Amino acid sequence: MEMMYSSVFWVALAQIIGINIILSGDNAVVIALAARSLPAEQQKKAVIYGSVAAIVMRIILTVVAVSLLSLPYLKLVGSILLLWIGVQLLLPEDDGEGHGPSASNLGAAIRTILIADLVMSLDNVLGVAAAAKGNIVLLIVGLAISIPLIIFGSTVILKLMDRFPVIITVGAALLGYVAGEMLVGDPVLAAWFKTQPLLHDVIPYVGAALVVLIGKWMSRGRPKAHGVEIESEVR
Repeated sequence: MEMMYSSVFWVALAQIIGINIILSGDNAVVIALAARSLPAEQQKKAVIYGSVAAIVMRIILTVVAVSLLSLPYLKLVGSILLLWIGVQLLLPEDDGEGHGPSASNLGAAIRTILIADLVMSLDNVLGVAAAAKGNIVLLIVGLAISIPLIIFGSTVILKLMDRFPVIITVGAALLGYVAGEMLVGDPVLAAWFKTQPLLHDVIPYVGAALVVLIGKWMSRGRPKAHGVEIESEVR
């Protein structure tokens, strides 16, 4: 309790919350994309459960972030996984049974949220860990306060998706862009990409384009689910 009377504690807490707000925009997009095909009541659960689980996972990941990010090929694998998630989120639901991340299944939606958040948080947690300076209590409090902010952001994006469907494509492209950034940042490839500045800058945009093109191509001819009305307004 003594630390809570220190100005250093409150300054660090403000830094953690600020960092998490800035870096959680893409996470809110993933949560909204994964939950968009669910009935309204399940959308609400997916947003809340997914956000809370993602924050808890981020706390755990932050503790071991420095050692994880030094592992070769980790970001490379993560970028491939994120590209796959982005493509899957563009696919329509299968008729009858949905097996993709965007299927009308609460468990599948939460699973997608966790996987995507795990991949995208590899870089984000470094800033949070630096602000916490090894103080686990500060870390947990700061990230916990951020939960309602992510939930609010996801809810707003869900509502916008219903009115402007193009946001779904933009969100998937964002995942492709982040995947490209992860690829050029992998410890094994980073040194080479530094010698190729143009390629280094272009790869994220290539990732965004790939997700959209592959997702749209795979969607051609796939039947959309019937009898499932997508409602984005979370009460």
